Amino acid sequence: MVERFDRFSLAIAEINRYWHKLAGEEMKVYGLKGAHATYLTALYRYPQGITVPELCEICLKNKSDASRMLAILAEKGLVRKEGKHKSGYGGTVQLTEAGMEASRHVRQRVCRAVEVAGKDLTPTQREEFYKALESITENIRTLIDEGIPE
Repeated sequence: MVERFDRFSLAIAEINRYWHKLAGEEMKVYGLKGAHATYLTALYRYPQGITVPELCEICLKNKSDASRMLAILAEKGLVRKEGKHKSGYGGTVQLTEAGMEASRHVRQRVCRAVEVAGKDLTPTQREEFYKALESITENIRTLIDEGIPE
């Protein structure tokens, strides 16, 4: 059982490390860090804008992280806040035209990276892999909520 844990946790950590390194390289073009890619790709899916709490939920980030990242994206002219509560957590966050362009580029690069990373998998293997990841994620979420059974 320990071997399974080691293989699983090390593989997840390594994937995460390399993924962030790739994202960081791609985001250098915009003078940003890899973590900004998550926000750009999430905001792309909501052209009408979304609230900061919604964005936090989608990106699995806390409000302070989102605030820092959004401030940098706004400084670079990639996002803007709309609505009567433009400061703080009120209002909605939207991509600017430059932000949409950057998001499209990042999304294209992400799709290409995912394609290359999974090139050795058949469509059936890929589907089973994602089903397994979703199952593990749900089971770990349950463990967080209910604790590890005795």
